[in-house]
Amino acid sequence: MDQIGSDMQLDSDYDEKTYVNDTESVALITNDDADSMLDESLPPAEPAKPMAGDHEAMKERFLPASPDYETEAEAIFTWDITDWRSLPKRTHGPTFNCAGHPWRVLFFPAGNAASESVSFYLEQGFGDEKPGDDWYACAQFMLVLSNPNDPSIYIHHEANHRFTLEEGDWGFTRFADKNKIFAASYDGADRPLVEGDTARMTAYIRVLKDPTGVLWHNFVNYDSKKETGMVGLRNQGATCYLNSLLQSLYLTGAFRKAVYQIPTSTEQERTDSTSAYALQRLFYRLQADQVAVSTQELTHSFGWESRQIFEQQDVQELSRILMEKLETHMKGTEAEKALPDMFVGKMKTYLKCINVDYESSRTEEYWDLQLNVSGCKSVDESFRDYIQVETLEGDNKYAAEGYGLQEAKKGVIFESFPNVLHLQLKRFEYDFQRDAMMKVNDRYEFPDVLDCTPYLDETADKSEPCIYHLHGVLVHSGDLNAGHYYAFLKPSKEGDFFRFDDDRVTRATKREAIDDNFGGDYATNGINGAAKGQNPYTRQWSTKRSNNAYMLVYIRASQLDRILPPEEQMQPPEHLPIRIQEERVAAEKRRKEREEAHLYMNVYVATEASYRAYEGTDIINWTSESETDFSAPKIYRLLRSMTVADFTAFLAQEQNADAKSIRPWIMVNRQNGTVRPDHPLPWADMTLQEAADKFSTRNSGFRIFVEAAEKSEEGDYTWPNEVVSTPSSPNMQGVQQPSSTQPMIIFLKYFDVERQTLRGVGHVYMSPSDRVQDLAPKILDRMGWEVGVLLDLYEEIKQTYVEQMKPKLTLAASEIQDGDIICFQRHLNEDEAKAVRQTTPSALLTAKEFYDFLINRVYVKFVPKAMQNLTLRNEGDEAFNIALSRKDTYDTLATKVAEHLTSVSNNAVEPSHLRFTTANVQSGKPRTIVKPQQGTTILSILFGAAGAGYSYQPAQQTDSLFYEVLEMSLKDLEQRKTVKIIWLPEGITKEEPYDVLVPKSAQFTEVLPLLQKRANLPDEILDSIRFYEAHSGKVYKVLPPTTPIVSLNEFLTIYAERIPEEEATLTPDSKDRLVWCFHFEKEPSKHHSVPFIFAMKEGEVFSDTKERLSKRIGIKGKGFEKIRFAVVKGGQAYSRPVWIEDEDVLSDKLGPDDHLGLERANPHRNAWNNQWYIILDMANLERRVEEQPAFASAGRRLERARRQIVDVEQRASDEIEAVEVGPDDVEGRGNDPSDAEWDAGGVGSSGDNLDASK
Repeated sequence: MDQIGSDMQLDSDYDEKTYVNDTESVALITNDDADSMLDESLPPAEPAKPMAGDHEAMKERFLPASPDYETEAEAIFTWDITDWRSLPKRTHGPTFNCAGHPWRVLFFPAGNAASESVSFYLEQGFGDEKPGDDWYACAQFMLVLSNPNDPSIYIHHEANHRFTLEEGDWGFTRFADKNKIFAASYDGADRPLVEGDTARMTAYIRVLKDPTGVLWHNFVNYDSKKETGMVGLRNQGATCYLNSLLQSLYLTGAFRKAVYQIPTSTEQERTDSTSAYALQRLFYRLQADQVAVSTQELTHSFGWESRQIFEQQDVQELSRILMEKLETHMKGTEAEKALPDMFVGKMKTYLKCINVDYESSRTEEYWDLQLNVSGCKSVDESFRDYIQVETLEGDNKYAAEGYGLQEAKKGVIFESFPNVLHLQLKRFEYDFQRDAMMKVNDRYEFPDVLDCTPYLDETADKSEPCIYHLHGVLVHSGDLNAGHYYAFLKPSKEGDFFRFDDDRVTRATKREAIDDNFGGDYATNGINGAAKGQNPYTRQWSTKRSNNAYMLVYIRASQLDRILPPEEQMQPPEHLPIRIQEERVAAEKRRKEREEAHLYMNVYVATEASYRAYEGTDIINWTSESETDFSAPKIYRLLRSMTVADFTAFLAQEQNADAKSIRPWIMVNRQNGTVRPDHPLPWADMTLQEAADKFSTRNSGFRIFVEAAEKSEEGDYTWPNEVVSTPSSPNMQGVQQPSSTQPMIIFLKYFDVERQTLRGVGHVYMSPSDRVQDLAPKILDRMGWEVGVLLDLYEEIKQTYVEQMKPKLTLAASEIQDGDIICFQRHLNEDEAKAVRQTTPSALLTAKEFYDFLINRVYVKFVPKAMQNLTLRNEGDEAFNIALSRKDTYDTLATKVAEHLTSVSNNAVEPSHLRFTTANVQSGKPRTIVKPQQGTTILSILFGAAGAGYSYQPAQQTDSLFYEVLEMSLKDLEQRKTVKIIWLPEGITKEEPYDVLVPKSAQFTEVLPLLQKRANLPDEILDSIRFYEAHSGKVYKVLPPTTPIVSLNEFLTIYAERIPEEEATLTPDSKDRLVWCFHFEKEPSKHHSVPFIFAMKEGEVFSDTKERLSKRIGIKGKGFEKIRFAVVKGGQAYSRPVWIEDEDVLSDKLGPDDHLGLERANPHRNAWNNQWYIILDMANLERRVEEQPAFASAGRRLERARRQIVDVEQRASDEIEAVEVGPDDVEGRGNDPSDAEWDAGGVGSSGDNLDASK
């Protein structure tokens, strides 16, 4: 096709989807360039300009062959142009052949859309005989316009292009300026270039071989499936790294086969293994789909949000997380050991003494290896660096157990390599000079065949050769801040490499897959200096290539057939294609529905059955869409053009009824907010759209009530009222003056006092002139009640307004019209009302009261706060829901809950013994006890003092309460006080807290029997139990039995203990006395542990006193030796302690008001602090993992490390004087996910790893 509007092709902005050879975006660096890396020297002399007639010299000079491409054929053709000015506007030269394709020069003498220039193009010369649609040819060409009389005068332009039927010509719109080529002197010569309307055009063309099929492809309408048999993965934003990894795993056939073996046939299995199921679906779609596949399902199963989608994660970390998830889901299946067999190898970290026979080693598994790039030139050098032996000598000698400090060798050696070897190349490292992560673009070579045998331990099993073939090269192009990931993968054992670049898959050469991704400097040019390339993402020029490998996949040569099985052996589970096909059909149906949505409308249909099942105000709840709600309207999606007759027939078929036995009524919104039937819809030819436009309200949808008739004695269906004429509009006023003769349809509801229910019972027809009392016979007949039953009738005017009707008024006088609702109930006399109250104390006796309850109804969930004093018949009955009114008082609340608990428990529950507690809105735990005050209602309990309807957020949950059954009534409970006692059964080493309820008027003597009952104390020790109060970790006073309960301070701690035997012998006349003792750390203000009372003996040396103290507090050995003792004057927190030595006498140093202080480490501090920090850190980790699942593995390693630290601290607090940790216990290569210690430099991806490297 002629490119009329084309111009000379210039360099365009880089497109990551355009495959450009490295040399094509290369600039030349001259010696004047400040960034030149060559020695300062003069450039070589410019070679002489060849003559236009010397074709070989011209070709060698201006169109040299590139070593990167293989030439298929070359041709040189010369066309002598004559009568230039008389040629037509569009002129073709003679046709010539090259590589079996016809070619010709397209010439515009007057220019093509550029009148000041002349235009020349090279064009395929098929003419009218077009080749196949897939024809193309990749050609480098040069067009030379010269003076035939003087070959030194010429102008030339070169280009390359992929010629296709759509782009059949390519060239130069502004080939030359017309004024210049016709000027008398051209470019300093003494004659013009075009002389006598004559010139010579020489076309040089070189057709190149295209082994990949995509050389210079513009990828318009490119079909990956057609060209390669494979499809790519769509990029969600910044998920190209994920796409590369997934394609690598997918083309590892054994891995795909193992994923398919994870059971996902049932809904429960799919729920339990969301990620595995998403990966199965992704792999199957890569096999079966014709276009690129989305990874959205998979990332959604990871829990990723949009933020993670647009952040590049660490590929190595992501791979490990995925492997861990899959390995978990494969347990118990036939693929249980598939992943370890493929990806797991073993290495040994050792430390071996040189001069003695001692070795410490640890063997660990690894799933992949991180290899250094910086400082290494190849994979082999990195492996040698990995297993390099370090000698520990001098000050760095190793402390060998039993041998002291010894010279030793430390290193890592491999015991086995996996069948699929993943090598993570450390292309990103921390630069200390720049204080930032930087990408390493150094040249780093990797072989097509890798021999790992030299890196195995001498004792390793070498029965299977460690020869590996390169299967995949994952590439990063760009730098730390901006870049792109793609992969070169070999799907089959003997096949070629393919390039997987997001949604595009193309063939690739071995050079493109391997050599071009070594990195390093661009090739130098011997004439003009070093080459320089442009980073396509930062637009910066550099002498180093920005595209290089960051991950390599090798497969053991002896396992190639097993790891890469034939495609027919990797079939998905049977249920997967079926399910995906069903989803596609459903998606296609939804798409079709969206396209045809304008042709359909929703019709909401209520029936007699839905009215009878409804328990509420109005006809039904039109907004309900619950599948379990039988009163909900049925929603039909019908054609707008459907007629009323067809609609009626459709409804009759749905209800399995005769079409003559039903008729639809129009439902309208009345001004009082109700939705009632207005009039029938008998117009057979009217469409649903016309009916909706004429009679319905647009915002609420088209609502219909279907009335059912009964057969007459003659076998016909008749309607008491017939529509004589179509009303001009629906009745919207809510009050209608009916005809004095035409019957009205009236809906009936029955309020059952005993069951406390309100249900519809159908409809009747009445004349407007009938009296209200005339409804009674029809109601009695419908309900099957005997004649003479008294009724109370109410009109349901609207949801909040119910009025009792006067029996003797006519229906017209009572303003009754079509669609009105009348509620009836049995009339109750006083005895009947009392009987109902005795059975159900909370029962409502009138329909009006029940309507008020419905308007204020809330459903509250009750959960037990404690199960004491409650014995249920069935497990699970402890939690329940009850419908309450917002107006219910506290007594009504207690009564209703007591009624329910009595119905499900073995014993009756008294309302007065119930106590309620609100639930915290955030934690759901008990919050505040509800007090039965005057004026307390459900509204104030659940929504606070301000009630509902305010913009503030209540502090308690508005739909749940805790309850508990007390041993006594709330009134009795108010007369009691809760006393908290800490019982010390074993000195001060063990604490047991108890709460006892004691009458406020009692003395402390009544506490002991209650404590005995709670703590199961034997009778013989009761006389030897004493109580004492403590405050701020110090003894305050001993409580005498006559202490009034009401005088107890809630902020003091009460301890109870058995009096030690040595104190029992003290007499008032004895010089020995009791002293108060407490524990502190470093200073008296930092108190801890249980304070206690101790018997001080007059004149006793403190060394003897310490022996009794050790027995008293239960600490012995080294732990007791670390305790220092001091006199604390007055027990003041900021008093300077006076330290006591062993030879001192305590009775001489301790005053009457002084306390004995024990200075020792707080035994609870480490545990508490570590627990607190772990809670904080783990909360942050959980939040971090939720936001970015790629940090999950790092979080687990950090958690393990912290547990080790806590363990060490705990052992230290248990008086272990020293913990010996060898060098091999604190250093490692960080390849095992279970390692607590990991290499901060072992980052395998871009800047997203900054957090992981901390």
